[in-house]
Amino acid sequence: MNAETSQAGPGLRVLVVEDNQELAENLFEFLEPRGFVLDHAGDGVTGLHLAVVNHYDVIVLDLTLPGIDGLTICERLRRDAHSAAPILILTARDQLDDKLKGFACGADDYLVKPFDLPELEARIRVLHARILRREHVLRVGDLSFDIGKLAVRRDGRPITLNRTGERLLRVLMQAYPNVVDRDTLTHAAWGDDPPDGNSLRSHIYALRKALDEDFDHKMIQTVHRYGYKLVAPGDH
Repeated sequence: MNAETSQAGPGLRVLVVEDNQELAENLFEFLEPRGFVLDHAGDGVTGLHLAVVNHYDVIVLDLTLPGIDGLTICERLRRDAHSAAPILILTARDQLDDKLKGFACGADDYLVKPFDLPELEARIRVLHARILRREHVLRVGDLSFDIGKLAVRRDGRPITLNRTGERLLRVLMQAYPNVVDRDTLTHAAWGDDPPDGNSLRSHIYALRKALDEDFDHKMIQTVHRYGYKLVAPGDH
């Protein structure tokens, strides 16, 4: 299960960084049937890598990890990687000082082991809902996406997208300025039942045509053999 993507249906995508294999398996067994899509890392180095290169709705993070500890991961995601994914610290450290350190490093929630699985699920859903409210309007450069109204504009001009284009754009904007790999985009668009291998390329082409055709600055950039990212005017 280490560094693997589960095969659950479409749902909240959650990264679990936890070195206790038995606990990680319990989380998978409980959350997957409830529609969660889980990735797992059993050490800090792998966890940090996955958190940087992929888009997640929530990150569940242990503090005591081999390689890099959880507090360092949390701090790096907030400072260096500029990750906006909510971070829920899941740890046996129950002292007030530990909790304060976690929040100071950028954590959004803190749950002490042992815990009830339904409570963990509820906290993950609340964190995701909070982000959705905060990100009601996504903005990258002169591009905006009103999530509630499904209204996309560039430099004030309305952009018409189909539902697949909207899903792809949302992930790209939430991940900005990071690259989004093809697997993440494919899952965002079609869940675990994607069409043939050329469909993502075709939809990215249509999205690029809608967003970039009438503008000198091209926002959608291909990262060879990996995926795509948004580049705002003035980015280097």
